[in-house]
Amino acid sequence: MTEVNDIFILQIETATTNCSVAISKNGKTIAIREISNGFSHAENLHTFIKELVESQKMTWNDFQAIAVSKGPGSYTGLRIGVSTAKGLCYALDLPLISIETLKSLACQVAANSGVIIPMIDARRMEAYTAVFDVGYNELRETEAEIVESTSYDTYLSEGNVFFIGNAVEKTQSVISHENANFIEGKLPSASEMSFLAYEKYKKSDIEDVAYFEPYYLKDFVVTPSKK
Repeated sequence: MTEVNDIFILQIETATTNCSVAISKNGKTIAIREISNGFSHAENLHTFIKELVESQKMTWNDFQAIAVSKGPGSYTGLRIGVSTAKGLCYALDLPLISIETLKSLACQVAANSGVIIPMIDARRMEAYTAVFDVGYNELRETEAEIVESTSYDTYLSEGNVFFIGNAVEKTQSVISHENANFIEGKLPSASEMSFLAYEKYKKSDIEDVAYFEPYYLKDFVVTPSKK
């Protein structure tokens, strides 16, 4: 049953290979649809949104905002997710909320002490990373960095470090430390956007739909075909 003060937000995550859509109610995920078998956002995103809304027997009048993962991540994935979110906001006259991709990824880690380093794969040994405490407060802003054996020595010397994301495998190949905890097989998901989006909504922390662009961090580089 929908109460007058309930806040429903549609959430879109397309920064990596995970095409993920969720609906949240008052900061908690109530429905999610996602698939991560390659970059299938163009084929699946609009279908997932339609199916998810219908599965909850909702109409667009039930939503108070649209939230989208802002990046960094895949250039094409971010473009698809953000353009879809902006289109919905225009059509429905809803506010747009942007969520930092690495922060929502960090929210998949539940720990009592140490730091969390979410990491999204970039080219070669490079990754998009940030550092958060276990309360998900940012300790170091997002950077594109080359992952080396000494990259996180300061944090590792102080206690547990939880690495999560699709750059974990290559990080694990160069970092060996007793305080390093590698959480494999995890990608950013629309489910972890729920609390973050709700908190931003309550503070009216919204984007200008006309001018908002994804946070690419780096310029898009076209790789020539080898054919």
